[in-house]
Amino acid sequence: MASEPKYIVIKNKLKQLILNGEYDIGSKIPSEAELKDKFNVSRHTIRQSISELANDGYLRREQGSGTYVSNQYQIETKETSQKTIGVITTYLSDYIFPSIIRGIEDELSKKGYALLLSSTQNNVENEKRSLEMMLEKHIDGLIVEPTKSAELNPNLNYYLRMQERGIPYVSINASYEELDAPEIRMDDILASEKLTSHLLELGHTRICMITKTDDLQGKERMKGFIRAYSKVNKTFDGSLMITFDTEHIGELPKDIDRVLKLENSPTAFVCYNDQIAIKVIERVTNSGKEVPLDISVVSHDNSLLSTATDIKLTSINHPKEQLGRDAANWIIQAIEKNSFKQQSIIYEPELIMRSSTSKNNEID
Repeated sequence: MASEPKYIVIKNKLKQLILNGEYDIGSKIPSEAELKDKFNVSRHTIRQSISELANDGYLRREQGSGTYVSNQYQIETKETSQKTIGVITTYLSDYIFPSIIRGIEDELSKKGYALLLSSTQNNVENEKRSLEMMLEKHIDGLIVEPTKSAELNPNLNYYLRMQERGIPYVSINASYEELDAPEIRMDDILASEKLTSHLLELGHTRICMITKTDDLQGKERMKGFIRAYSKVNKTFDGSLMITFDTEHIGELPKDIDRVLKLENSPTAFVCYNDQIAIKVIERVTNSGKEVPLDISVVSHDNSLLSTATDIKLTSINHPKEQLGRDAANWIIQAIEKNSFKQQSIIYEPELIMRSSTSKNNEID
């Protein structure tokens, strides 16, 4: 595959500097000579890049004065009076995400808003591209599910750029701790505490917690797990802990098998979500044990997966479509009402009891 011409590469780099706010609208960009040195290319290449950006409405030339950042591209992308809401999620087509998006889409269409959808696959580079696209399309509001929310995110300046432009945004499912932004999500600490307390009440003390380390939900769910033990003055076995991140989820079956083979193996699992719980049930069955007779399993989200197998999962209900509707209505009010108080919505966790747990009759 042929590489892009140099002037296109430089054009995209300059556009990125404009979109992330390093070159403000109305400000003068460096001279051709300075840009030539900055990017280590010919003056002709710089001239071509600037010409392209001027044609696209990102720059304007003033004879004898220099080249300035223009907002013409914003005006040109707003040819109709219809307002557009950007939606960025980690994933689109699987698990609980179609229900969330359906809720958003239903509410936006009722109010005559257009939807601009993008996903990051929980990758910060993809998130960067999504945010640049949203700024380029001059959206009126943004609903965003943070990418790798437990880690320091390199794209936080784009959110400040949204704020600077007066574009309201709200986080769903998690938030960036560095940003003081409203969020619409489950109380994940309390949710995990409820799941763990349920197992403790059934007599389980050797509980394996499987949680995700690169998303804030994972950290919060770990807090809830620890809080449940603390409230009954018990301690958990650290050797039963399993953690994973987006890139290493494929190693989970091996980690689950390792824990199941321990001499002091767990009698129960608290799983990060229903997808993980299904993996646990598979590994438990493969080991010759049964759920819930030998091992109890609980999880988060109450997705379609929770009732898709013979063993019906005890799980925390995730509002899914309702969350999507609430997020859409929140962003519409933030756009239309100056008096709207941009407050967070935190859902109370509801424990859905099914057949994946039973009393532990072992003596610890």
